[in-house]
Amino acid sequence: MLSHVRKKDVLVVRLEGELDQCSAASIRRDLDMLLQDASVRHLVLDMKKMPFMDSSGIGVILGRYRTLSLRGGSVSVMHMSEQVKRIYALSGMGQVIADMDEKED
Repeated sequence: MLSHVRKKDVLVVRLEGELDQCSAASIRRDLDMLLQDASVRHLVLDMKKMPFMDSSGIGVILGRYRTLSLRGGSVSVMHMSEQVKRIYALSGMGQVIADMDEKED
């Protein structure tokens, strides 16, 4: 499940529940519908209410990263649980997708 807020060219999406093999297709579809608006250049994924993510979730995020990169935009994440941070670090996503929480420190 997701909700979103638009601020100029920034789309903030709040993810709720798990981002895994079972939910990846519907979340991918919902994000792609939101990103059809070409004026969206930056996507921020708020994971405060998302306790778990597997490799399917990594694929969803990286796919949206490719979409926005072609527009000269970016994807960033925030409020990751410890489990999600481990997956994020192990996957190497931190090299291409900023963790906004690290910028606040």
